[in-house]
Amino acid sequence: MENKSICKNCNSEISGSYCSSCGQRTTIHKVTFKETFQDFMDVVFSINSPLFLTLKLLVINPGKLFNEYLNGKRKTYYRPVPFFILTTIVFVLIRVLLDYDPMENMVVVGNESMDQSLINNAGIFMAKNINNIIFTFVFSFAIFVKLFFYKKYTFAEYLAVSFYVIGFYIIITTILMFGLQYAGAQYRMVPFIILFFYMIYVLTSLFKKNKVLTILKTVFVFLFSIFFYMIFGYGISFLIVWLKTL
Repeated sequence: MENKSICKNCNSEISGSYCSSCGQRTTIHKVTFKETFQDFMDVVFSINSPLFLTLKLLVINPGKLFNEYLNGKRKTYYRPVPFFILTTIVFVLIRVLLDYDPMENMVVVGNESMDQSLINNAGIFMAKNINNIIFTFVFSFAIFVKLFFYKKYTFAEYLAVSFYVIGFYIIITTILMFGLQYAGAQYRMVPFIILFFYMIYVLTSLFKKNKVLTILKTVFVFLFSIFFYMIFGYGISFLIVWLKTL
């Protein structure tokens, strides 16, 4: 006869090594450093971890990732919102460690008027608070993908895709940061150029029919989403800086 016990997570009756209701291990005791470190290693570095599989498919086959996730295969992959938050945290930490300033050498110099000073300060504020403002990029991309590819998925589903895409863009920016800190201001747009081609790769992978039309639509999606993100993000920054001068 099997020994049955109660799951400490959901209070369901359990037998075996895992709870059939919530999936938690039955061998749960007090939290230890060993257990915490092991959980971290399993999530981040295990070849079968949701994070590793998500990153792998974002590189080699994003269309498969999005189709399977949107069709219900959720536990296999790292969820889109936590993925976006994790990449943003890593970006902020690396930027602080490198003391990287995206707006360096890009502000107006010389005898500044009040308007020029506000413009410069708004740009600096946006760069320093990019981890908060980039959230608007997620919504702008989802909005315009929905407008140009409206029949396939709902806005909420496109929003999930957007969290993945912008999260991956943040990873690209974080990696390039190591080189961009030594490069001239003209190279600061390189992450956006890479993002443009990645968006084409993503959407042609997701929508396999009529690739020429998909690429054409993606060009407009990219331009409109970047424009909306810049206008909205910079507008918020300018408003905050202006209010501080009153």
